Amino acid sequence: MFLKMSKRKILTICFSFLFSCISFAQESDSAKAESSFDINSTIFGHIGDNHDWHMFDITKEDGTEHAVGFPLPVILVNTNPFSIDCFMSSEFEHGHKTVTRGDHTYKMVAKDMGGQDILYVDANGNVTEDGPLDFSITKNVFTLFLVSIIMLVLFISLANAYKRRPGQAPKGLQAWLEPVILFIKEDVVEPNLGKHTDKYLPYLLTVFFFIWITNMMGLIPFFPGSANVSGNIAFTFVLAVFTLIITNVSGNKEYWKDIFAMPGLPWPLLPIMAVVEVIGIFTKPFALMIRLFANITAGHIIVLSLTSLIFIFGTLAIAPVSVFFVMFMDVLELFVAALQAYIFTMLSALFIGLAMPEGHGH
Repeated sequence: MFLKMSKRKILTICFSFLFSCISFAQESDSAKAESSFDINSTIFGHIGDNHDWHMFDITKEDGTEHAVGFPLPVILVNTNPFSIDCFMSSEFEHGHKTVTRGDHTYKMVAKDMGGQDILYVDANGNVTEDGPLDFSITKNVFTLFLVSIIMLVLFISLANAYKRRPGQAPKGLQAWLEPVILFIKEDVVEPNLGKHTDKYLPYLLTVFFFIWITNMMGLIPFFPGSANVSGNIAFTFVLAVFTLIITNVSGNKEYWKDIFAMPGLPWPLLPIMAVVEVIGIFTKPFALMIRLFANITAGHIIVLSLTSLIFIFGTLAIAPVSVFFVMFMDVLELFVAALQAYIFTMLSALFIGLAMPEGHGH
């Protein structure tokens, strides 16, 4: 019967169900609908970098809340006087307590747009506007180390498999990784770099798998996942700087000649076009940085926003709609995780190739 319905009837039923859920949510309990749930702090608190893995809160008998999670090491460097203080983030009790070490007292303060700052507390108990140099192992830093270890295990195992079984058909982990590596080499790197493929393939393969695994780790909703590493502008900035440096260090004389003395261009236009080309040197990696950051951050925000609908309406009636769209977005994010890694790698190979016109037959 359902298959025989027209598209208009199916859409009508879906929208009727959606609006009935919303109406029921609005009428169920006005107190819940006007609850103190802060969607902004919830979303930005999850996508921001933190000093611990916050799982959930437990309300004690006296009404106070106790945070449950996985603490991470806090490493603070003070300049006046010079000292280094190390302790676990659990001593802050999720920002409810201060920590004193020697001449300094610290407090963890949440940022408006997510993340946490560790600031000084003066003699009067007031939080100051400055703080120590923070070299702590945060969620993002921990995830970077974890992804690095995962990649070492994967590729060392892959190399050992080729040594143990030379010339044989791949199997197991080797059979899964080899098609991906060949795809990046033959369809992404070689068309852009030609005879220079072997020189730059290690970097481009590392970038691809590093971004891909990092994005996949961010989709795991519990420890050791959920860190929004690619949604941190500092992370994408460093990757873009690597591509910027490699591109311009690899540039040959034709590349620099096209920038500062473009052949066939009237001499009055040379200064103008030189400025435009120099700006282009930085706008290309800037586009890499913003594209990866924006796409991954947007995906996390959408998923968290859809989940928050249940708490905004204050009823489980909206849960079926919320869960359906969250599942749809999660599946889409699996595709986006690989797609963004592919785009970053492909454009990096393209920019490096354009810096060596002779390398691909121009």
